[in-house]
Amino acid sequence: MTRQRPHGVITRGTTNPNRLRRCDRWLAGPQGWRLRAHPGPPVVVDLGYGASPVTAVELHDRLSAVRPDVEVVGIEIDPARVAAARPLERPGLRFAVGGFEVPLPQGRRPVIVRAFNVLRQYDEGEVAAAWDATASRLAPDGLLVDGTCDELGRVAAWVALTASGPVSLTISLRLRDLDRPGIVAERLPKALIHRNVPGERVHRLLSDLDDAWARQAPHAAYGVRQRFIATAGALRDAGWPVLDGPARWRVGELTLAWDAVAPRAL
Repeated sequence: MTRQRPHGVITRGTTNPNRLRRCDRWLAGPQGWRLRAHPGPPVVVDLGYGASPVTAVELHDRLSAVRPDVEVVGIEIDPARVAAARPLERPGLRFAVGGFEVPLPQGRRPVIVRAFNVLRQYDEGEVAAAWDATASRLAPDGLLVDGTCDELGRVAAWVALTASGPVSLTISLRLRDLDRPGIVAERLPKALIHRNVPGERVHRLLSDLDDAWARQAPHAAYGVRQRFIATAGALRDAGWPVLDGPARWRVGELTLAWDAVAPRAL
């Protein structure tokens, strides 16, 4: 049988330890039910983990606290990167060659696929096909996370998708020394980063977010965390479909329904 050619191209591969901790925290927290509800050992894929397998190792460490029998598979399109990672394999953690087709043995389907800093190197017009190919591999109630972050993981944003399409956008910021939340514009996922222009929904979101941040400046006397909580609450009160609450806002996280930020013509 001829093996299917991996779908995708090799990324630059740069990464750092703890770079994806914000997304991992979200997966282990509000999305942890997906792991707990799965009837057998759930499979989670770190897609396009890069030149170093550190993010896959960390993902296994963090999700094992939620579901001890979780199986994390780091998938890379570059065979040399997979060969370099294999000495780190252990029970519940392995590495394989592949791309957006998400190859898993015995037809297994992942509960979560995390693809961070992968699609940012593609053209915007290629995003929908990559989303469709990967999401079609998900288990029932599975989730694809397409995200982007800075080099140290202090500023991040990700789109969450099910097999039916995108459902939410999450913004996650290191609150200490935060100048304004709109800085996340530089790290929006590929589907949105070129849409931060007047007339697009995501541009209005970031403008309203910065305006709310400015209006909540008096809360800075109680700390930046209280200021961000007040900012998120003000955004919700203004009619934005915010999907989370103070427990997530206090860690610099804000999730909104996808329809509120979706490009007008993707």
